[in-house]
Formats: sequence, structure tokens, C-alpha cells
Amino acid sequence: MPGVDRSFFLSDAVTVAQLLPGMHIVTATGEKTGRFMITETEAYLGDDDRACHASRGRTRRTEPMYLEGGHLYIYFVYGMHWMMNVVTGPADNPQAVLIRGAGPFSGPGRVTRGVGIDGSFNREDLTTSSKIWIEDGGLRPELIAGPRVGINYAGEPWVSKPWRFIIKEKTR
Repeated sequence: MPGVDRSFFLSDAVTVAQLLPGMHIVTATGEKTGRFMITETEAYLGDDDRACHASRGRTRRTEPMYLEGGHLYIYFVYGMHWMMNVVTGPADNPQAVLIRGAGPFSGPGRVTRGVGIDGSFNREDLTTSSKIWIEDGGLRPELIAGPRVGINYAGEPWVSKPWRFIIKEKTR
């Protein structure tokens, strides 16, 4: 099954975050391969979104968010977790979708650890990479939308935006 093409990633982060659940992250690193259904996402909608890293300006860390949609923005938090984000939208319009759940892994730190993602994947192009891509098998599961997690610092209205999307069967 071929990977998703560039045009898919050029939509805004909220749209892509709603379409990714049910699709698969595929990794092929060395002799290890994996295929993981995306089960939960969170959208970050650019400079004006106070919860988005880009709202604090363009920095060395956030530079991948300014690439054309379809690239990965990987960053390290709390001195222990890699976070995997799919960049969306046109170049120089920083938006991204955080992958919060994939396969049996729930929570963005567990996802990257379980899938085998680290800083070496930062800036990887999902449309041309031979080590990671996203496949669409046509599954469009029912989703539950809710507020994003861990962004109280952003204040309202950003804390209450229903930009977290979870496959309904995966909720507890």
C-alpha cells in the first residue's frame, strides 16, 4: 500500500488530525519494521494558537514546523520523551499534529518509544522517506473530539478547543 502523498498534508492541522486516526504509521529501520494504527491525535494550529510551539516564534527547535506539510517535527521533553508531530499546511505556516496514540501505545512518549522514534527522525519527509511513512487503508473510524492535554499555560480559548481526536472504541 503506498504512502499518503503531499497533498494530504497540505490541509490545516485540525483537518489532518481528524483524518489520521485509522491510518497507519509504517517504519522500516534496519531489519526492524513496524505498522501501527494511529488511534489519537492533537492539532496545533500555528502562530496564533497559544498552545502551539510556533506561537513563541521561529527558533532552531521549531524550524521543522515551518517546512511544507508532510515532514516530521520531533522534539524532546522532560529530559526523557520524544514527541512525534506531523507538520501540516504550506511552508512557512507552522502547524502540526501530535501523535498521541498508535497501535497498542497510548500517550505520545509511549508512542515514540514503542514505534522506535527518536531525534534522528526530525525533519524526515513522510512522502519520500524509506524509513517512515503513513499509509491510508481507507478506514474512517468514528472519533470523539475533546480538549487537548497539558496545555493549561495557553489559557482560553486554547485550553478548551476540541482539537484532540480519539477513535471511539479506544476510549476508556
